[in-house]
Amino acid sequence: PGGLAAAARLNRLGHTVTVFEAAARPGGLMRYGIPDFKLGKDVLDRRLAVLVAEGVEIKCHADVGRSPTWDALRRSHDAVVIATGAARPRELAVPGRDLRGVVLAMDYLTAQNRVVGGEAEATPFSVRGQRVVILGGGDTGSDCLGTALRQGAASVTQIELMPAPPAARAATNPWPSWPLVFRTSSSQEEGGAREFAFRTTALEGEGGQLTALRGVRVDGDGAEIKIPVDTLILALGFTGPETATLVEQTGVQLAPNGTVRVTSQFETSVTGVFCVGDAKRGASLVVWAIAEGRDAAVHVDRYLTTSSRSGRRA
Repeated sequence: PGGLAAAARLNRLGHTVTVFEAAARPGGLMRYGIPDFKLGKDVLDRRLAVLVAEGVEIKCHADVGRSPTWDALRRSHDAVVIATGAARPRELAVPGRDLRGVVLAMDYLTAQNRVVGGEAEATPFSVRGQRVVILGGGDTGSDCLGTALRQGAASVTQIELMPAPPAARAATNPWPSWPLVFRTSSSQEEGGAREFAFRTTALEGEGGQLTALRGVRVDGDGAEIKIPVDTLILALGFTGPETATLVEQTGVQLAPNGTVRVTSQFETSVTGVFCVGDAKRGASLVVWAIAEGRDAAVHVDRYLTTSSRSGRRA
């Protein structure tokens, strides 16, 4: 969303814009991370059709960093906007993590979205008839919950490390601060169980296949609990963008948290290279990525029109 928003505004500002997308179709997280029951892809495709009709070129299956390299991209364009997201997952560091039946949330969601979108005939992560546990109580976990229910899971339990929030605002949480209250998503309203204040300590299996999850309640006496499970989905959030190749080929500086460091004009430490969205701020909301893409485009335009470069390719 950040890259597409930047492309739309730069194009309307009169520049020749090319979007490089690694996947088979454009849209990023909105296409492959968010289920159709939450965001119908007809909305996304309609907006993409407008972008293409307005002159934005979109190149899919583009493995930037390898083909083309970041260096080649910089040499062939007058400005580059990095909008690669922050897809590096937070892992579960417990014994048994390598058992079959443990899957990362984005792998699970992406596979199902490819099936729904007609890119694949079947998902390798179907949970039909299985006992499913989801670690993580955020939006991604809720998306996994709704997907598991639609796949026909026998049972689904979503587990959150933190205690359940209160039903109403506490005195220490007044307006206009964000309301820290108990909420349910549309997926949670459809079914499944929710557990809070539970920390996973180990995974058990037989013959290399996951069979149970062990953990303790962090708000009780610490007694160990064992939960039978066939598929465990890790929706523990994200730790930042994948930057190894980017740094190696461009030399851009990173912030202490591993995101790409930028100025107030969204420019990185490398002249003419900008960054927006999750790659710059860490995993966040689609609306932030879109807002930053639009704002960054204004600064990219200023850079292009005041620099001595004759072309204007972004």
